[in-house]
Amino acid sequence: MSQRDADAREQLLQFAAQLIAVAIDERGSLAERMTNAYPWMLALGKEDRERCAGDLIDAARASFATNQAHLIAAELTSWRETASALAAGMRNSPVDWLDDDIPVARP
Repeated sequence: MSQRDADAREQLLQFAAQLIAVAIDERGSLAERMTNAYPWMLALGKEDRERCAGDLIDAARASFATNQAHLIAAELTSWRETASALAAGMRNSPVDWLDDDIPVARP
């Protein structure tokens, strides 16, 4: 087993432990309970938190079913980085300079 595989497996087991804790908590929706385990989810909007929770559950199920731990690792990383970008103020905004047709002299 490579170090990458071992790290992905460790992350899958950590996620499973968090998921068990989330599952036995009876307060709030799945997304609200997962936000307690993963506070970075608070940087996402309410709709995105719901989608994130569902995507993470689906990825975990696929990881367990296929014995491919990297699936949940990739999904967790993707959502966490999205939350970090949103927290840093990166939002969907038009980029005007890409729309400008500026001729460039060829050398």
